[in-house]
Amino acid sequence: MATSSSKPMRVLHLEAGRHLYGGAQQVFYILQALQHSDIEYYLACPPGSDIAQSASAVAQVLEVPMNGDIDVGLVFRLARLIKQHQIDLLHVQSRRGADLFGLLAAKKAGIRAIVSRRVDNTEPGWFARWKYHGYQQVITISEGIRQVLLSEGVQPEHVKTIRSAVDTDKFQPDETASARLKKEFELPQNSLNIGVIAQLIERKGHHTLLHALPEILQQLPQVNVIFFGKGPEQAKLREMVNQFGLTSKVHFAGFRTDMPSLLPGLDLVVHPAFKEGLGVSLLQASACGVPVIAGRAGGIPEAVRDDVNGYLMTPGEIPELTALILKVMADHELRSKLGQQGRQLMLDEFSIQVMAEGNEAVYRQLLSLKD
Repeated sequence: MATSSSKPMRVLHLEAGRHLYGGAQQVFYILQALQHSDIEYYLACPPGSDIAQSASAVAQVLEVPMNGDIDVGLVFRLARLIKQHQIDLLHVQSRRGADLFGLLAAKKAGIRAIVSRRVDNTEPGWFARWKYHGYQQVITISEGIRQVLLSEGVQPEHVKTIRSAVDTDKFQPDETASARLKKEFELPQNSLNIGVIAQLIERKGHHTLLHALPEILQQLPQVNVIFFGKGPEQAKLREMVNQFGLTSKVHFAGFRTDMPSLLPGLDLVVHPAFKEGLGVSLLQASACGVPVIAGRAGGIPEAVRDDVNGYLMTPGEIPELTALILKVMADHELRSKLGQQGRQLMLDEFSIQVMAEGNEAVYRQLLSLKD
């Protein structure tokens, strides 16, 4: 695509998420890391969203109404923004209708577009091939997600993996965090604390841990579990907690904005998910020096490595999860070793700069092409 010599190249990020976590957090990391680039970065996002406020210092924010999968009008609103601000390349960062309507808007405006794929759920092969081959490049946040797209018939050369990153300055070990966590949730001083940091939805596997917990407590009665997050499964999970007699042992913390100060106080993070693109909360746990036990699903094996920063388990296998939790929670030296190794793994392989530069390399390659 030929770009005008009178202006710098301009890339517009499209993010439909309203809260600054998950994919939206990764978009902010990219914009923050590349704010001094010779490429100008713009962000289209919903009015009043958290990312709109945070990103205003590092990019030009364009607030635009986004109303999900049936909001066909988004095509025309985005096309107008693209033409008004002379955008050269669109990077669609989320779904909620944006992955389809963003593609159509780019085509209507006559510019190239790329898309980031952050989830490992499947789509009909014909639809995946049509949609993703409409983009000039697909970026997946894990090799696991890339393999899903390849299995649906998307061509290998069309899909590139650039893994999500973790802010290792924001998430780091903190010796004072354990006392803070225990005070916040009124836990005994000798408690051993497991955290689950995920939406309360079925595929995250909270119920697997609840089934394992009674046997764990027989051997380690000082264990407590904290569920961080909200979701439609909350009522069902609370019912299970009551049914199993675990009301004094399982705490529902809801969505918290102070995770960097609480997470390092955990002894273990458990994520028995059945599906997961990569698992940013697992990266954050490792950055804080907290070991992880997680389901062997999607991109999780790229974030959690056996006997390095934790252990992988077969999703849904209660005895396996029970044995691994007992192994880690009963051995302070093992937890310390896994925590230290996890911190180093995050520093080596999951830095924000590496992730941001990987994305910018894709932009430069596409922007250098001629029509």
